[in-house]
Amino acid sequence: MPPKTPLSILHVDMDAFYASVELRDNPSLAGLPVCVGGPAASRGVIAAASYEARRFGVHSAMPTATARRLCPDLVVLPPDFDKYTSVSKEIMAIFRRYTPIVEPLSLDEAFLDVAGSERLFGDAIEIGRRIKDDILRETGLVASVGVAPTKFLAKLASDIDKPDGFRVIEPDEVRTVLDPLPVSKIYGVGPRTAKRLEMLGIRTVAELASLPRRDVAKRFGASGIWIHDLAHGIDARRVTARREEKSHGMERTFAEDIVDREELRNYLFTFCEEVAFYLRDKGLRGKTLTLKARFSDFKTITRTKTLEFPTNLGPRLYSTARELLEKVPARPLRLLGIQISRLEDVRQANQGTLFNGSMAEPSTRQDYLKQNEKLAQVTPSLDKLRKKFGRGTVVPASLLNKKPPKGRDGSG
Repeated sequence: MPPKTPLSILHVDMDAFYASVELRDNPSLAGLPVCVGGPAASRGVIAAASYEARRFGVHSAMPTATARRLCPDLVVLPPDFDKYTSVSKEIMAIFRRYTPIVEPLSLDEAFLDVAGSERLFGDAIEIGRRIKDDILRETGLVASVGVAPTKFLAKLASDIDKPDGFRVIEPDEVRTVLDPLPVSKIYGVGPRTAKRLEMLGIRTVAELASLPRRDVAKRFGASGIWIHDLAHGIDARRVTARREEKSHGMERTFAEDIVDREELRNYLFTFCEEVAFYLRDKGLRGKTLTLKARFSDFKTITRTKTLEFPTNLGPRLYSTARELLEKVPARPLRLLGIQISRLEDVRQANQGTLFNGSMAEPSTRQDYLKQNEKLAQVTPSLDKLRKKFGRGTVVPASLLNKKPPKGRDGSG
């Protein structure tokens, strides 16, 4: 059993955030099945679905055409990310009234550590209820709140009674809550791991927890230790307020020098997609891209370009990285990498939505914003697929049948 840990961790998750913002701003849509996403005619994808739409089986990351077949009366609205980031700022400001230790996970959810705030605002349960009430009163939106001793349990708690949920998991009821759950509820157990566990006759958290820790570690390595600890409610991760990151990058030293430019471009594409996904996951975007190249004689050069607009989109980064590669002499390379710097929070005011859907540079600012808007309709849903099923779920056509490079991922 995990040690007795006092309640101090909150996980706050907005209910159907994008769709709820649209319903709040257009009350005439109340009670209707509403989604935010791209149009079916242009292969759009659902980014968020109201609970009325979910009753028809509609969910995020679903093609809009499929959603319309399930629900012919579906109301599909284009996303307005400037509005969503503005509302997110209001919500995060509410969190920080109660504690400076806020760890945003996305625009619509965050962990909070309220230890030390009790003398001012009451215990964690009272703080959770106050935050939930403040959000509803000040933004007109509904949040689900989980209160627990650890991050894993708090996130689990916030999801149990959605929508409009408020759930507390006390230290002495961890086993009661966890035991009947399917192993897929454990953070880190994806479809493949769940299938491997099922082949061992393990379907519930209780069955996983009953196995000796060393046996799980032997079969699943370090991830086995992690999921076995979570099955016991053990999670040592702390809530960490976002540190200011100055840059993030990825590079690889090749086993053999590479001179073929198409192969190098494929590596660059993968690096850009990986770095862009990291930035989106952390709620960041960057403006200056640096390409690093090391030749067979160990001479290292860099090429840098500052973008007109900061971005966290792979295609936009790749377009610039490819341009920088053309400025590198066509000699065998032993190392290639990229780094994005001048990072900023996505909630920072910006001109236009920065989602570029083309490899090529748009010829005008209008073209640029139009291309960005198209990718804005699908990127959040693709990220959800990737988080749920792994990095290989969505692969650019140019990288099909190619093994993803294993680079040294570093940020400075």
